[in-house]
Amino acid sequence: MSTDGLDVATLLDNLCAELGFCLPPEEQSRLRVSPPADIDAFTDAVFVAEGMDPHGDKRLRELVRQKVLHAFQQR
Repeated sequence: MSTDGLDVATLLDNLCAELGFCLPPEEQSRLRVSPPADIDAFTDAVFVAEGMDPHGDKRLRELVRQKVLHAFQQR
């Protein structure tokens, strides 16, 4: 799966506003420049950038994953 057309900045803004995943600027920049190519990898990268275990809270991971999925579908 390609990330062509993925609006990473808007996705990260939504994750911050809606779920409290407000990544540091350098992590946001890294994800904008080189976004992971699939939904699960992007979801994991958000957790890692936030300093969290991507598989520690399954409910929270699914909430983030749904936001990422929606962004991938909007491209």
